[in-house]
Amino acid sequence: MKFFINETDQIVNEAIDGLLTDPRLAKLDSFPEVRVVIRKDWDKSKVAVISGGGSGHEPAHAGFVGRGMLTAAVCGDIFASPTVDAVLSAILAATGPRGCLLIIKNYTGDRLNFGLAAEQARALGYEVKTVTVDDDVALGQEVKKRGLAGTLFVHKIAGQLAEEGRSLDEIAAVAQQVIDRTASIGLSLTECQHLGQATTSRLTDEQAELGLGIHGEPGIEVIAYDKADQLMALAIDKLEGALSVENGRYAMIFNNMGSVSPIEMSLLVNAFSKTKLAAKIDYMIGPAALMSSINMSGFSVSVLLLDEKIEKALLAVAEPRAWQLQSFKKPATVASPELPGTMPYEASANSQVKQLIQETGALLVAIEKEINALDAKVGDGDAGSTFALAGRRLSGVVDQLPLNDTGKLLLTIGRVLAREAGGSSGVLLSILFTAAGNTYSKDPDLGKALSAGLQKVKDYGGAKAGDRTMIDALEPGFEALAKKESLAVAALQARHGAEYTKTITNTKFGRSSYLSEAVLKDIPDPGAEVIARVFEKIASLMP
Repeated sequence: MKFFINETDQIVNEAIDGLLTDPRLAKLDSFPEVRVVIRKDWDKSKVAVISGGGSGHEPAHAGFVGRGMLTAAVCGDIFASPTVDAVLSAILAATGPRGCLLIIKNYTGDRLNFGLAAEQARALGYEVKTVTVDDDVALGQEVKKRGLAGTLFVHKIAGQLAEEGRSLDEIAAVAQQVIDRTASIGLSLTECQHLGQATTSRLTDEQAELGLGIHGEPGIEVIAYDKADQLMALAIDKLEGALSVENGRYAMIFNNMGSVSPIEMSLLVNAFSKTKLAAKIDYMIGPAALMSSINMSGFSVSVLLLDEKIEKALLAVAEPRAWQLQSFKKPATVASPELPGTMPYEASANSQVKQLIQETGALLVAIEKEINALDAKVGDGDAGSTFALAGRRLSGVVDQLPLNDTGKLLLTIGRVLAREAGGSSGVLLSILFTAAGNTYSKDPDLGKALSAGLQKVKDYGGAKAGDRTMIDALEPGFEALAKKESLAVAALQARHGAEYTKTITNTKFGRSSYLSEAVLKDIPDPGAEVIARVFEKIASLMP
């Protein structure tokens, strides 16, 4: 797998320097031997709040340094705890007479290194308290639980109380309350890929993993890959089983483990909204990468039981850009304007036209994958889906169409495509049929009407014959019909036009203008290929 890296031993150092383009942050000048990111405006007049751990979880932890959250973050190597000296350096650099709170995630390396640094700092006369986050519910109550993304709740609440000037004892006590009220669960489709290292997957394409940690370690259970709703339901059932308060109100962190696309994350939020737990959520942080696992294709959900003090601190504005809190509500709707009816004309019967529409629609559905594969070579790979959608929509409403009135049928097809079909091809075909219907109502000559519709497509779309689009097949086919040639001849002309697009390797219009001659050579335009096949299908039905 390829990564944007230079040298593997400089990944963390260079990433920290990239983060420090934020003018509010600084690093200790002992960098890179000691990797500590600290607030540039810090004056030690308040309790310092320090966290950290292995890198690879960005934006955690350094991305949450700022007013209202962390005073400093200590960065270890990827998935490795920072050294005792690094943690001690952060304590000494950030701590004033009011002391500091160390927030530790419940991993052996973090507990040992942060704990020893705290002891050394106390021996030097510093007042230091520690809390250990153990929000992972996957392993049950009998096992020492891991620290997951729920740690960020502790960062936020403790950081806000420190900003308000509260005492170290109060901040530590509330931080522990937050830990006790927080629960997290993770689910992933893949392990993370270590930067610059070969990784062997332990999961097949038919498997997912429930209850895994943030370092790519195995989860509590390998489960069958399923639809998003079912996977979410499994994770939330596990999470809900660990909540001790039946009717509490919660805040939620919806965390991307690194490589889940934004559209999938929104879909997963929708899946969560279908669970019973969703009704108890007042606030959401995310969906976003908040405590990632490099590039794991997974998510975690953390929930915090609210009370008045915790909620007030949670809602206070925090400086770090990575922290984004919003109210969590079910999707809302507002009234839609009334659009013109898709079916403005009374349905009428014509068995031959009905068969033509049904079989053409079936053709478009049947060739969907083939045309998508063709389009993937010269476009974005969805042309087949666009035409298949049009075929499904027209087939589905065929009994509502004015099949025995050509002009009204053309206009109605134009409306259906405008409302239902996607992509530029759907819109252009809608323009074609609408303009053809308008022309046919004045002069009932189908060939001329279709040619007039095509002219509107050219006017609005800007393409012409020779630009490697579906026009290269439409124009010769329609010209044949306008000359009263047979459908067989029209289909032959459309096929010649589609085949000709294989030779067009230099055009200044459309997506083909962005591609090289080597990519385009001998590949037909997908839209033109579809049009040729439609002509051929119609000719076979109406010889």
